[in-house]
Amino acid sequence: MQFGKAVVKYRIPILIVTLLLMIPSVFGMVSTRINYDMLTYLPSDMDTMIGQEVLKEDFGKGAFTFLVLEDMPEKDVSALRTKIEGIEHVDSVLWYDSVADLSIPMEMLPEKLYDAFNKDNATMMAVFFDSGMSEDGTLEAVRQIRQTAGKQCFVSGMTAMVIDLKDLCEREEPIYVALAVVLACLAMEIFLDGWLVPLVFLLSIGAMILLNLGSNYFFGEISFITKCLAAILQLAVTMDYSIFLWHSYNEQLREHEDHKDAMAAAISQTLTSVVGSSVTTVAGFIALCFMSFTLGKDLGITMAKGVVLGVLGCVTVLPALILVLDKPLQKTKHRALLPNMDGFAKKATKVFPVFLVLFIALVPPAYSGYKKAQNEVYYNLAESLPQDLDYAVANKKLSETFDVASTHMLMVNAGLSDQTKRQMMAEMEQVDGIKYVIGLESVVGSRIPEEMLPEKVTSLLRSDKWELMLVSSEYEIASDEANAQVNTLNEIIKDYDNTAMLIGEAPCMKDLIETTDHDFQVVNMISIVLIFLIIAVVEQSISLPFILIAVIELAIFINLGIPHYLGESLAFITPICISTIQLGATVDYAILMTTRYKTERIGGKGKHHAVRTALATSIPSIVVSGFGLFASTFGVAMYSDIDMIKSICMLLARGAVISMCCVILILPAMLLLCDKLICRTTLGMPHGVKHANAPKEGYFA
Repeated sequence: MQFGKAVVKYRIPILIVTLLLMIPSVFGMVSTRINYDMLTYLPSDMDTMIGQEVLKEDFGKGAFTFLVLEDMPEKDVSALRTKIEGIEHVDSVLWYDSVADLSIPMEMLPEKLYDAFNKDNATMMAVFFDSGMSEDGTLEAVRQIRQTAGKQCFVSGMTAMVIDLKDLCEREEPIYVALAVVLACLAMEIFLDGWLVPLVFLLSIGAMILLNLGSNYFFGEISFITKCLAAILQLAVTMDYSIFLWHSYNEQLREHEDHKDAMAAAISQTLTSVVGSSVTTVAGFIALCFMSFTLGKDLGITMAKGVVLGVLGCVTVLPALILVLDKPLQKTKHRALLPNMDGFAKKATKVFPVFLVLFIALVPPAYSGYKKAQNEVYYNLAESLPQDLDYAVANKKLSETFDVASTHMLMVNAGLSDQTKRQMMAEMEQVDGIKYVIGLESVVGSRIPEEMLPEKVTSLLRSDKWELMLVSSEYEIASDEANAQVNTLNEIIKDYDNTAMLIGEAPCMKDLIETTDHDFQVVNMISIVLIFLIIAVVEQSISLPFILIAVIELAIFINLGIPHYLGESLAFITPICISTIQLGATVDYAILMTTRYKTERIGGKGKHHAVRTALATSIPSIVVSGFGLFASTFGVAMYSDIDMIKSICMLLARGAVISMCCVILILPAMLLLCDKLICRTTLGMPHGVKHANAPKEGYFA
């Protein structure tokens, strides 16, 4: 109560401090770097990540890309190569005139090398950068290459994709936020009892979102997924807290003449409720931090911080705003649109065996679809983006013209004999899907002795410790064929050199698949255990955590199983995010109803009466909360052109509705069925005592 009184007393300073804090938050948000390369979140001790560091240290190369040039004379191509080499962060460019003067016919090159870089009216050059794949310097360099080369040049590769993804996100993100705000406001206008109330809620929540995003500055950078989803998710999962406070304040107004006293009491009452409610949501996000793929940590910490700030804003900033705007808020109140739910609750509890049968019937197909959907995810981020982007057009040109879908880089010990390297290259070229392997041994030979090669060419492919080879593949990255190919290549190169390292997008994607598959199991288990313990403490029960989690897990199984039955493929990160966020954010619905059921039972009511009362009183809050989460995410799901963002938001929207339905229909049936067990395993519950006022209506009353 003292905290509530302090908030009421210092309401104006609270609003002033909040406004002042928003100023550095804006600068912090703008200054936080956004990382669009998901491969950088792989564990740093993997061979692929170590290899990339070695490549940068020994060769001064952090990334490379292929340029496809069409209908361009050789002299113009040579002039373009010179211009590109002059661009900052371009380390070197490999084309025919890197090896020999243009006066020497291209046919002097080994046939394999000539065919690899020339086809009909097109030629290809490799560009190496001195900075990482998604570092700002590389991104700017690729932008300049596109400007310099013009429409006859197509820039492929991960860096080009990152640029197009970045531009797309920057265009779409303001619209995401606008859609979430408008639809959430609309949902609150429908379900709440005041026309101005949603706007006040949005002011308070918006301030906390800004503080959350601004404080990310201290992390140095966040992922683009975190940036796109943070504001939407924080709005969706913290909206409930504002609703709790508003309802509590209106209840207290009936008991207190002074609205300040009513607010102080409401703050104290709400603080207990929202802290208990937010703990499960925070636990769901904290579970993401246990992923070895550190994108989970990036999203998890940001969102856990956002929920904590949401709670803080709900009991400080929002009460201050309500008190300042109390008169217009009270004048614009209207009758709540949700009808009384007593009739529905009575009918639902009478036929509860029907819902038990429904629960049993849904589990097998839902779980089957859920498990199969996990094996039908895609890992190639390129699949989640529109195929008319510049990088997609370039990749298609590269694939159709040169039969190159992906390129690996191989670093082998420079001390290996030429004969050993040739044998290894020949064996690698026999692997299914390998188009060619290019190294110094591909250039030198009977036609061009190594002594004739410029030093810049030999230094391009050889250092004191390592020799670099390019391995071209016909297989798309993250495909089963590409993963099997990487396995086979690793077996071959380790036979010749156990220090050799195969790096590039395809090997990294293979590591990503193995890492996230393990992460899904770990994160899912941790989130369940954490939330199980929280429910056990909150409800002081051993049996209730099993019941509540079973109901929400069914909702998750249904939600994640639907894509399998619809023939849809999800981005790999989607099941991990949904399984934890949906559990953490919607188990509150079940806790709300169960807490009221317990109160009624402890107060001496029969189980049927207790469940019916809990259902009738909980439905309005559950519906408002569920549709708030739905509204905040559904608009983004319908609008976004980035399938990864689209699928996460669609499943969050759908998951909110499914969880809401499961809690309203199935949880009451489970409470009725397990009432005796609950009473025996929950502190404070009546044990085997039949109360005189226990109603006898319905089944098993």
